[in-house]
Amino acid sequence: MGGVSVESGDGAAAFVTKDGEGLSHIDLIVKGIHCPKCISDIEGSLHAKDGVRNARVNFSTSRLHVAWDASRIGSTDIVKTITDLGFGATPIDAAGERTPDQEEARRLLIALAVAGFATANIMLLSISVWAGFEMGEATRSLLHWISGLIALPAVAFSGRPFFFSAWRSLRASRVNMDVPISLAVILACVLSVFEARAGGVHTYFDAAVMLLFFLLIGRYLDLRMRVRARSAANDLMALQKMAAQVIAPDGRTSTVPAAAVHPGDLMLVAQGERVPVDGVVESGRTELDVSLLTGETVPAAAEQGTAVFAGAINLGAPIRVRAEKTRETSLLAEIARLMEIAEQGRARFVRLADKAASVYVPVVHTLAAATFMGWWLLGTGGWIPAATNAIAVLIITCPCALGLAVPVVQVVATGYLFRRGVLTKSSDGLERLAEVDAVVLDKTGTLTRGHPELITRDGVAEDDLALAATLARASRHPLSRALVRAAGDGPAAKDVTETPGFGLAWASPEGEVRLGSRAWCGIEEGAGGTGPELWLRHGDGRTVHFAFEDALRTDAAETVSTLRDMGLTVTLLSGDRPEAVRAAAKAAGIEDFTASCLPTDKIARLEALEKQGRKVLMVGDGLNDAPSLAAAHASISPSSAADISQTAADFVFQGKRLGAVVTALLAARGARRLVLQNFGIAALYNTIAVPLAVAGLVTPLIAAVAMSASSIVVSLNALRLNLMKPGVR
Repeated sequence: MGGVSVESGDGAAAFVTKDGEGLSHIDLIVKGIHCPKCISDIEGSLHAKDGVRNARVNFSTSRLHVAWDASRIGSTDIVKTITDLGFGATPIDAAGERTPDQEEARRLLIALAVAGFATANIMLLSISVWAGFEMGEATRSLLHWISGLIALPAVAFSGRPFFFSAWRSLRASRVNMDVPISLAVILACVLSVFEARAGGVHTYFDAAVMLLFFLLIGRYLDLRMRVRARSAANDLMALQKMAAQVIAPDGRTSTVPAAAVHPGDLMLVAQGERVPVDGVVESGRTELDVSLLTGETVPAAAEQGTAVFAGAINLGAPIRVRAEKTRETSLLAEIARLMEIAEQGRARFVRLADKAASVYVPVVHTLAAATFMGWWLLGTGGWIPAATNAIAVLIITCPCALGLAVPVVQVVATGYLFRRGVLTKSSDGLERLAEVDAVVLDKTGTLTRGHPELITRDGVAEDDLALAATLARASRHPLSRALVRAAGDGPAAKDVTETPGFGLAWASPEGEVRLGSRAWCGIEEGAGGTGPELWLRHGDGRTVHFAFEDALRTDAAETVSTLRDMGLTVTLLSGDRPEAVRAAAKAAGIEDFTASCLPTDKIARLEALEKQGRKVLMVGDGLNDAPSLAAAHASISPSSAADISQTAADFVFQGKRLGAVVTALLAARGARRLVLQNFGIAALYNTIAVPLAVAGLVTPLIAAVAMSASSIVVSLNALRLNLMKPGVR
């Protein structure tokens, strides 16, 4: 419900759901989360409430899930607890809609632009003062006031994200990282105005604006990366927003939302439509595209008594399906729940930058206060030098380099991968990818190309192939399409009839010609092969066999070998038939493989590997892989994958080569090294700069320059990633 706010607590009850145990649940997007301390404050405050059973915050999505006993606490109290801490709350309705954060990103970008414009202009004025040229007091004072006229409005506008955050934190009796930042900026401006009025030699307007500029860069980059990771649940829920044609007892058909279908209802599923909810075919015969659910590209036959699942596409004749479940209890909804559990399971992942920055607030406040008191009591210049040195401490200890250590590497790494056909979608995906020690691959569409190809082309006469293609051009079946690709352009036979689940028939002058399954063409079991196939039966009874294969990607074996050389174990999990999986695993050089896997089976295998202490990279493409992609420590999907799988994955690679997985791994490991180096640079900077500031050897302006220099060094170090060579070519 975009735009619905429950910050006052009103209306929260409309978004509450109940489970089978009687517990109430609500999902909220929490505004204002910037660090792990925010997460611990929210979860800790909610867990302290009587009746709250569980409260989990997903840092990457800012999503909060709360479960509670409604007899002991109400939804209004839940929301009030959050708002009392200074955070905003926006509900997520049952369909998965929520308020986007594009507006906040736009505000940050505008603030960043204003701060950058002001910094550039003030620096031009400041150079005249720094240069040491002979300058009259009136001229210097004029330059100071012009700088102030530029800086004060810019600080008031661009500093709002920090000022409002600090105020909300203080109002809730908390102290976050924005409090000392706001304090340093405000004090620098106040002292600068005082110095300008007193005719002082130096003011610090440039330091205040420059500080905001670099801080806004880090905050904007962090928000943009996190926003891009928030659409998986929405996309999957949108897939469930389909209509159903329900047949009434009197035979009339009405169109209703899938959510309105109840067990026992009779549904009509026409050609090209998706099955709305899980059920059983009551009448009709067809073929279903279940690739979104199983990953298998070959359609599955469906006839009376066949169980069908929500999301499957009817490729053939209309069928009547008796609903057995509701939308909320369908297989599609179960996949959505698995994804949500997996995403929430990553809620406690704390990035290295946040761990290092968590000690910033108390240390900085203590140092600044001690510097002020020490210089005021022991110094000889009164309170102005004491305040100046305290401001210098607040500025020089600003975690700008620390805050940029991760985002700047992410930007460089994502650009590096983008130029090599790999899209980075998760804010912490690179960090997690660098930690993996095991790789789990899906088969169809991941290890293989994802579409069948004719492999008996050389053994088939041209006339037989041409005849089969004339029939195949009348069908949308994947094997028919593969046959047409092999034959090339040509005519299509007229008056071809298609029997779903069996094949095609055409009345030729020599008799009926059939193209389809072995049963359709009267072929005995055991003839031909075990893989995907079509048979052509001429009017005179002569038969021709067409065998198909979903071939491996050209570099699949090389990629698997490289992954092993990198110290990773490789496992193949597929929903395909055992013989097909065994053949693909052998060709790729994979010894550990499992066939006929359901989504729950893949999740269970990932959990087993996790219990063994492994950090797993999941590479998959089907909707059935989406929960596994979300549950794995890191995940990659090809660009040909289902939309929901691409959204759930941390990375998406373009092109037909699996070697992009190796490239992503190498880039992630390189990025981790650079992040650690950047933390070392930031630590060294503070080790040298802080004592100098405390000793009064650094002015606020020099502190701002030093802080900016440390940020530039960190950025230049991150650019070294572009020198790294890619993996498998």
